[in-house]
Amino acid sequence: MASQVTTRRSHWWQTLAGREAIAGYISISPWVLGFLFFGIVPLIAAAYYSLTNFDILTPPRFIGHDNFVKMFIRDKLFWQSLKVTIIFTIVTVPLSTAIGYGMAVLLNQKVKGLSYWRTGFYLPAVVPGLAAAYLFSYVFAHDFGLADSLLKTVGIKHPPNWYGSTEWALPTLMVLHLWGAGAGLILFLSALQGVPTALYDAGKVDGANAWHRFRHITLPMTSPVILFSLIVGIIGSFQIFTSALIVTEGGPVNSTLFYVLYLYRRGWEQFQMGYAAALAWFLFIIILSLTILVLKSSARWVYYGEE
Repeated sequence: MASQVTTRRSHWWQTLAGREAIAGYISISPWVLGFLFFGIVPLIAAAYYSLTNFDILTPPRFIGHDNFVKMFIRDKLFWQSLKVTIIFTIVTVPLSTAIGYGMAVLLNQKVKGLSYWRTGFYLPAVVPGLAAAYLFSYVFAHDFGLADSLLKTVGIKHPPNWYGSTEWALPTLMVLHLWGAGAGLILFLSALQGVPTALYDAGKVDGANAWHRFRHITLPMTSPVILFSLIVGIIGSFQIFTSALIVTEGGPVNSTLFYVLYLYRRGWEQFQMGYAAALAWFLFIIILSLTILVLKSSARWVYYGEE
């Protein structure tokens, strides 16, 4: 009897559960290997390089926590880039989520040509960031751009110098970012269409008007998708790079010096790869902390169906 049990145990892979487990491991192996080699290994390497003086051309030299001391105490541009990025995040993430959700609510109605409207609203989200940056560099070009031409037609003879002004450069880049607010449109639409119609019918029977149904049924039922959109938006806003590099190059006077742009300059223009690794690790800590904070707060406002 013991020998039979041993035989069965030695051939577990021949059972249905064993074959399914092997097939599952084989299926996820590309992702696991990619995560290890392109995620974990670079993360560990960055942690090591953050403690070194490394200029790419010569071997790294261990200096301990000097890069972090320099970052927090002596580097004014670090604080400037962090301030610019935080302001950008505070303004654009809620607005982008609200605009995307609002468009989804409108496009969830029964109107003529609905497919064309959905395509038009979603189209900016699929335009490459590089193309959008070049497009908006001409739209807000001083004196001859489309924005200036429209303002002059309504009587504003001296429009702002959009990208050349410290007051207007960052807000203009925010407009560029909000232009693609329809990126979450598909997710919001699927969440809205997944709300059971029986809940709306019950609300109507109880005398709830359109606003009450939206406030007490639609928002709670779609709150998990709103949470996901906020987290993805926060992560993306701290990684803004292309638009600032192409359009403003961080200017004028570092008013659009985003964190990742500053990290890029330190690492690939000034060859201070050790310092850039320290900046990258601090960025990882910021994003992780904000993500945990949002997830912790979700217990108060996110509703799940089984609750």
